[in-house]
Amino acid sequence: MKTCVLAWLTLVFLLPVKPAHAQAWPARVGSDVKEKPALTRTLTGHVSNASGAPLSGAVVYLTNTRTMAVKTYITGPDGAYRFPELSPNVDYQVYAQYQDKKSDSKTLSSFDNRSQVLINLKVDTK
Repeated sequence: MKTCVLAWLTLVFLLPVKPAHAQAWPARVGSDVKEKPALTRTLTGHVSNASGAPLSGAVVYLTNTRTMAVKTYITGPDGAYRFPELSPNVDYQVYAQYQDKKSDSKTLSSFDNRSQVLINLKVDTK
């Protein structure tokens, strides 16, 4: 009986108890503290031909797979494109078109938690 009482007292006084009014445990200091997920993310990249030369005037299509809304971007002399402020909770499909030729379609997944994502696209212009 004395052993049971000691075991019970040990549990009661040594286990941490979360007060009923507390919202959450305080954050732990160290490497196991996780960063807050990004509120938005940015997709950037370059459009080039098969030999790697940038394609100026290529149209990049970005499709929100949830709403099917499409955004476009026309590349400049360096072939670069940029889509800022994308939702991290949505998958996107991206591809480029240049003179009636298309690149392969790439996916930006909602499981990709980076805030800056780089996807380069190649269009076979032959």
